[in-house]
Amino acid sequence: MKQNRNRIEFSKKFQQIIDNYNSGGTATEQSYDDLTNFAEELNQEDERHIKEGLTIDELELFDILKKSKMTKEEKKKIKLAAKHLLHRLKEESPKVLVQDWFKNSQSKEKVKTAVEEVLDLDLPETYDRLFFKQKCESVFDLIYDYAQKGEKWVA
Repeated sequence: MKQNRNRIEFSKKFQQIIDNYNSGGTATEQSYDDLTNFAEELNQEDERHIKEGLTIDELELFDILKKSKMTKEEKKKIKLAAKHLLHRLKEESPKVLVQDWFKNSQSKEKVKTAVEEVLDLDLPETYDRLFFKQKCESVFDLIYDYAQKGEKWVA
């Protein structure tokens, strides 16, 4: 969960396995099998960024930006958008993520604008305006949340 907030389903699934075991709803052997399968799924998820050719942080942005059904070309563009966005926020000048940016409305607006500019250039044209706006807001919310908590690359 700390590596990628989009992994909430794993947390829910783990809790469900625990709840089923504690309530006596499953046999010990079944719970063991469920936990073993769950561990395998976690391992696959942990290595997914490598298979996708992304860093862990890029994968998190990719997961926010993707659609449920994508063509190979769309997937490429979304990966590129995640890479460009992270690069823009962390490394390019002028700096966007200045210290305590989330406490100042002008600085927050600069971050929002940077997110929208990069995504407008890189996301597939198949994203309509409403979907594009939702994705921009989701990315900004993630960045803002990390900044408030002093976590990850946003701190």
